[in-house]
Amino acid sequence: MAIFSIQSMLLASALLLSNIVITSSFTPPHRGECRLFLDTADTSEWDDLLPRGMFHGVTTNPTLLARANEPCTVANLHSLAEKALSLTNEFMCQTWGATADEMYRNGMQISEMDRDKIVIKVPVTAEGTKAATMLSKSGVRICLTACYNSKQALIAGSMGVEYIAPYLGRMNDNGKDGFKECVRMQNIVDGLGSDTRILVASLRDADTLGDLAVEGLDTYTFSPQVARGLFDEPLTDDAAEEFEAAAAMSSAMARAVEFDLDAPPFL
Repeated sequence: MAIFSIQSMLLASALLLSNIVITSSFTPPHRGECRLFLDTADTSEWDDLLPRGMFHGVTTNPTLLARANEPCTVANLHSLAEKALSLTNEFMCQTWGATADEMYRNGMQISEMDRDKIVIKVPVTAEGTKAATMLSKSGVRICLTACYNSKQALIAGSMGVEYIAPYLGRMNDNGKDGFKECVRMQNIVDGLGSDTRILVASLRDADTLGDLAVEGLDTYTFSPQVARGLFDEPLTDDAAEEFEAAAAMSSAMARAVEFDLDAPPFL
């Protein structure tokens, strides 16, 4: 009987540990299809914003690495990936090279650390799509990036890649209607019956995210500034302060009543 009890306890412990491992990458059940990414290589911003629980992952590219004084090397990307994946579910970083073969080699080296959670970004150029096809065949997750035209969604959908990233703000800067292009891209992949996600990038303000969500888009990457803009509502801040004041007053009243009850009776 004692041996059976010990075996049962060991089995229960093993199951408990197994459950802990499984739930370490827990996704909230009511998140739906939404995926938000923090678009920065500044790890101090990761420390501040990722614990808020709303981000599915982190996105970077060579420009963001340079802005954060982070070397664009395979070794450093592995270091950044390790930190990002300790805080969230996915890490996107961009391969580089003048040819498809160079982009393929770099993408393979970057992703070898964790092919389940590292997504390789590849420019949606002729050479880039060749590299992306080679990487996909090797089991690498792909995001086609630097998208400036809705017709490029046809490339992503027909290739079957996981993400394509249109630059909404930069399209506007170049005289295009970035919002319209992004909505059309979503309509294109839906029309194709494709599972490719439209990862809207180059977002300049938080309100645009809401407008895009109304149109059915559910995947975004944005800067720390835009992330903080989602929390920018003075009425909410005022309400939170009011709740805290009420809680403090209620606690003080409870302590006063307790003190009176404990006091010795007057003789």
